[in-house]
Amino acid sequence: MSEHRRKPPQPQGGGRAAARRGQSGPTSGRRAAPRGATTGSPSDSYGSNPAEPGGEERQYGSRAEARKAAQRSGGRRREPAGQGPGGPNGPGRGRGRAPAPGKKRFVDYPRFDKYGWRRWVPSWRLVSGLCLFFFGSLVAAVGVGYAMVSIPSENTAAKSQNNVYYWSNGDQMVATGTGTNRQNINIAQIPKAMQWSVISAENKSFYTDSGVDPMGIARALANMAKGGETQGGSTITQQFVKNTYLSQEQTVTRKFREMFISIKVGTELSKQQVLQGYLNTSYYGRGAYGIQAAAQTYYGVDAVKLTPSQCAFLAALLKGPTYYDPIGATNIDPAADSKSNTARSKARWSWILEQMHNDKHITDVEYQTAIKKYPMPQGLKATKGMTGQISYLVDTAKKYVLSHSNISQTAFDQGGFQIYTTFQKDKVNALSAAVKKVQKDRIDPKKRNLDKYVQFGAASVVPKDGAIVALYGGDGYENGHFTNNADTSGVPVGSTWKPFVLAAAMEYGTYKTDGVGISPLSKYNGDDHLKVRNQDGTNVLNKDNSIFYQNNESNYPWGYITLRKAMEQSINTPYVQLGMDVGMTKVRDVAKSAGILSDSMARDLNASFAIGTSTPSAIRMADAYATFAASGKQADPYSVTAVKQDGQPVSGFTKPTVKEAIPENVANNVTNTLENVIQNGTAESAKALGRDAAGKTGTTDSNKSAWFVGYTQQLSTSIAMFRENPKDAELLSMNGTAGVASIHGGDIPTSIWTEYMEAALKGKSDPGFPDATKIDKVSNEDGAPTPTPTPVVTPSETPSETPSETPSETPSSTPSATESCKFSWQCSDDGGTDGGATSTPTDTATATESSGTSRGGDNGGIFGGSTG
Repeated sequence: MSEHRRKPPQPQGGGRAAARRGQSGPTSGRRAAPRGATTGSPSDSYGSNPAEPGGEERQYGSRAEARKAAQRSGGRRREPAGQGPGGPNGPGRGRGRAPAPGKKRFVDYPRFDKYGWRRWVPSWRLVSGLCLFFFGSLVAAVGVGYAMVSIPSENTAAKSQNNVYYWSNGDQMVATGTGTNRQNINIAQIPKAMQWSVISAENKSFYTDSGVDPMGIARALANMAKGGETQGGSTITQQFVKNTYLSQEQTVTRKFREMFISIKVGTELSKQQVLQGYLNTSYYGRGAYGIQAAAQTYYGVDAVKLTPSQCAFLAALLKGPTYYDPIGATNIDPAADSKSNTARSKARWSWILEQMHNDKHITDVEYQTAIKKYPMPQGLKATKGMTGQISYLVDTAKKYVLSHSNISQTAFDQGGFQIYTTFQKDKVNALSAAVKKVQKDRIDPKKRNLDKYVQFGAASVVPKDGAIVALYGGDGYENGHFTNNADTSGVPVGSTWKPFVLAAAMEYGTYKTDGVGISPLSKYNGDDHLKVRNQDGTNVLNKDNSIFYQNNESNYPWGYITLRKAMEQSINTPYVQLGMDVGMTKVRDVAKSAGILSDSMARDLNASFAIGTSTPSAIRMADAYATFAASGKQADPYSVTAVKQDGQPVSGFTKPTVKEAIPENVANNVTNTLENVIQNGTAESAKALGRDAAGKTGTTDSNKSAWFVGYTQQLSTSIAMFRENPKDAELLSMNGTAGVASIHGGDIPTSIWTEYMEAALKGKSDPGFPDATKIDKVSNEDGAPTPTPTPVVTPSETPSETPSETPSETPSSTPSATESCKFSWQCSDDGGTDGGATSTPTDTATATESSGTSRGGDNGGIFGGSTG
């Protein structure tokens, strides 16, 4: 046995020939070959019993020896019976056979001398070789990248360009930029307090680190791969490198270049040079790049004269001037208002001073002196060309560009863009002239103290398109007015909100009509001081659970009048109850569909919501009324048609999509009702326009704002008037302004609207409006008298109870039925002109509980805010 293991005997007569001979015999049938005799290979004899007839003696003592023998004999593995070379598959078709041995490959994978799953396990030589190759390639790539990049120059980064704005006809409006508002200075001219303030706030290890934060770069790349926001460089060196890129695109290539440059900067520039470059290239807001420009912009001094307290303030701006400049930037983000920004700035300013003190960069005495008083910066200043209405046009267009593209504010302020706007120069001038003319005739702050702080905001939009062709934002940057009154919220719109309530009633009906829209001839109680009911019949309550009463401006007893008449005379009580019957959520939805932004709507959908506690901008009000003018078709307002950079258009500036927002006949019925407001109601002075027009006046509680929004088929224009305390932006009452008891929407705002529209539409046709189809469903308020077929004669006497405040536009006589009703069905059931009584037009929305209103604040109506 041991002899066999030392030298295994060679098979005699084995192989395929023997197998074939073993398969043939004298019998006609084939006999299965004994195990171990199929191929004659040693492996085939494994397990045979030599004592059995026809068996062979086991030639090998283990499976390992059998495998080794198989390798020596050609690398063949045992094949199943009938599948070998002599089997039915024919020569060379055995299954499970390993490839014949050949020359070993350089990369031995799958492995040459392994079988089964071991063939796919890489050897340690292969793994180590791949690791060496990977790290070698990485080192080579870093070396090539390092060699190819160059260190950025502060002077190169300082080369900013102007942004050029164009009128709608292609003529240049203004070129404005930051090229003249930056100046590099050396480190010796930068106070030590400024240097240490940014180090303590942003990179305490600046003087000891390598200039690169690998983890920060990894996070930025990971976020980029996920499609999220990338994070800025976490070291001053990386931020300096980032500042030098005029192109701010977020790409992996740019991020790697930034990393290589940061490495090179860290090795070839001194820390003082890096810090100097960072402070000279950073953006501090207000168009100021670099510490010298920032010192002049915010404090009117050279950088070398900055105090430690001022240095901490400027260092706080580097976190984001939009949110840390006390003047606010609501044109970019509503959350960046002056109050919030001031609070953020003070908190970060004091924290930076504390960090400087903790890091021993300022003494105890210096810290106590610096922290004693917040260094409030000076106000904004007008730049060249940014005077008159140009400043507000640029402000509106810039806001639109930033919200409709991937251009960052920093990149935009660095210039090089051409912005093509929708503004028409002649209409902008006409709107400004109309405001100035009426302002000059009626407002005189030198004679009347109550005429101080009066402001106007206005906008004009094209129906079915959304293009803003004109706006009025205020007295101009050069006069210290930096808020764009045309594109800011905070001024309640009052009764100009009522058309949305009527539209909701005509589209959705009330809780009593099962979704069937109701006619504007439906009657509601127009008396003063009425209880308001919920849909379940319970009374609406105040916060203290007392019963809420809705008031009108006067106590005239109107009785039950049509919604059409209530709109004409701007009577509150019918529309407050109508809003409750329809559901304030539906009123809100209609206003939103028309173009009002959700953020500008009052949060509380209480009873006063129906009469204008919301505070949309003049632009949005003009756009929403344009939806009525366009028979229910709405397009969002826009101010920019194209933006180009280096001659190439920037994407994102297509016209807004026009959509069906309100059913056509509902919109046309609203228009027909608002035509009557001009013909017979609170806006009669607009008849001087001499063409078909529709509109609505609005005045708020305590006379804090007055509006008129009106339109033809060609233009929709809104005019807002208000007084504002310049110290806290709180609205003031206009009672006594212009020498009258109170200002109504039908007074000065309507006069400005008429003056402007006459100039803007001069030479244009008067297409009128589409006819409105009658809405049959009349759903009167509970308690309304049943109509009788006998018409009621219109009283000719003046009511005995005169309204407490008589506006200047009191009608001299009662309109006749033909004057008041364009179509017969528009007249009320009792004949004549809906109400049938001569009255003083009123348009003030009031509620029992009210308090001071501040622009931009929430208006809660009867539950603690201002009223509409």
